[in-house]
Amino acid sequence: MAETNNNRMTIQMFGDHEIITPVNKLEKLKVKFVAPGDDPIARAEAALADLSGEFSGWMTAECDRLDAARTAVKQHGFNERTFDELFHAVHDVKSDATTYGFPLAAPAAESLCRIIEHSPDTSRIPVALIDQHVDAVRAIVREYARPDIADVATTLTRTLRQVSDEFLVQENRHRPDYLDGLMAPPLVPGE
Repeated sequence: MAETNNNRMTIQMFGDHEIITPVNKLEKLKVKFVAPGDDPIARAEAALADLSGEFSGWMTAECDRLDAARTAVKQHGFNERTFDELFHAVHDVKSDATTYGFPLAAPAAESLCRIIEHSPDTSRIPVALIDQHVDAVRAIVREYARPDIADVATTLTRTLRQVSDEFLVQENRHRPDYLDGLMAPPLVPGE
């Protein structure tokens, strides 16, 4: 019978079977124990706080990227490149908004993501609908310091969602099963 060596695979042979023991790669991983008084969560939060001064600039850059993607769609229509640019730009805004401290911008971006994802023919998405979403995201980010921004953003995104739903219902009317799933109430409360 072979001895186990963690640096190489071993095979133990028996009359009616074999036992193969693979290399133990986990042994190479070292677990770092937290020293008393060391709080890794506090360290992570402090590192995030150090970066937080950059968040506004990063969010503005994301909005500029979204605007450029929208402009490309307006100039060249939807093709593989412009579709990818717009989809990735708006998806990044949706996912980064909360991290960067602009959570009220995420629902407007999510609404545009939804249109792009669920339109059977992206060339039929009205440019005006794209403009409304991009302008809403940019306005929410730009005006984030306003004391009434939560009310303004909520009203704006609710209206965008209604218009988006109307568009998606019209565009997917020939796919009733798909439409049922698309228009079903969200599973997560508050969405």
